[in-house]
Amino acid sequence: MMNRPHLPACLCVAVVLMSGSAARAQAPTLDTDRIREFLRSAEVIAAERTATGVTQPWRLTLSDGTLTHDAAFQSIDERKAVQRLGQRLERNFVDSYRYNIAAYRLAELLGLAEMIPVTVERRWNGTVGALSWWIDDVMFDEAARIAERRRPDDVAAWSAQMGRMQVFGELVQDTDRNMTNMLYTRDWQVYMIDFTRAFRTRDELQRPADLVRIDRQLFERLRTLTPAEAKQATEPHLTDDELAGLIKRRDRLVEHFRRLIDQKGEPGVFN
Repeated sequence: MMNRPHLPACLCVAVVLMSGSAARAQAPTLDTDRIREFLRSAEVIAAERTATGVTQPWRLTLSDGTLTHDAAFQSIDERKAVQRLGQRLERNFVDSYRYNIAAYRLAELLGLAEMIPVTVERRWNGTVGALSWWIDDVMFDEAARIAERRRPDDVAAWSAQMGRMQVFGELVQDTDRNMTNMLYTRDWQVYMIDFTRAFRTRDELQRPADLVRIDRQLFERLRTLTPAEAKQATEPHLTDDELAGLIKRRDRLVEHFRRLIDQKGEPGVFN
C-alpha cells in the first residue's frame, strides 16, 4: 500500500469517501433493502486503511458473487469525561460510530435518506463498527467547491438541499459538521457523512440564525415526530439522555420555524 500523510481527524471520513479511484465497480441502481443486505452479508475481499487519523476508517471492497462495491468502515467508540477541542473543553465527550447508524436511521424516518449513504452495523476483522455504502461519482467536497468557485445551474434545488442539511445538523446536534463532511456527486446531489460527534445531550440550537427556510414536508415530519418513533428508529445506538436531547431540539426547531412563519408567512419560509 502506498504511504499516506497524516491527516487531521476531521478529514478522515471525507478521505474514505473521496480518495483513490471510484468504487471498484459502480453499482447499478439498487433499492435500499438490497444495499442494506449487501452491506450486512457480502464478503470483504479487500481492505485499505485510508488515513492514520483518530477515527482510522477503512475502505473495504465487498462482493456477494454478483455485485462488487466499496464501503467505508468506521469503528471508533470513545468516551471521555473531558476533551479539549481547540480552544474549548467538552464534558462527557463521545466520538462513536454508533451515531453514524443513528443518523442514517433518523434521516430515513424524516424522508432525508437520499442525503446520507446507507449505513449498517457490522463486525469486521473482530471489531464492530458502522459500514456505509461508498458514494459513487463524487465530484468534490464543500471545501473544494468553494476553492474552485463552483455553483450548480439549479441554485434553488441546491439551496433547498443545503437547508435540509442545516436543519438535520441542528436536530442531531452534530458538533463536527464541517466542509469536508459535505460531498457532491456530479449531478450536484449533496451527501452528509461522518456523524461520530453528533447527538449531544444539550437542547439548545447551535446556529438558529442560519435556519431561514425549510421544506414543508420536512417541517410536518418534524412536527409530528414522536419520541417512540425516534427511539424505535435509533435504538440501541442512543442513550435515553441523547434521545431526550434530540426531542427537545426538535421542539426548538418547530418553535423556531413557527415564529418565522408568523413573521414572514408560509411563502417566505417553506421551499
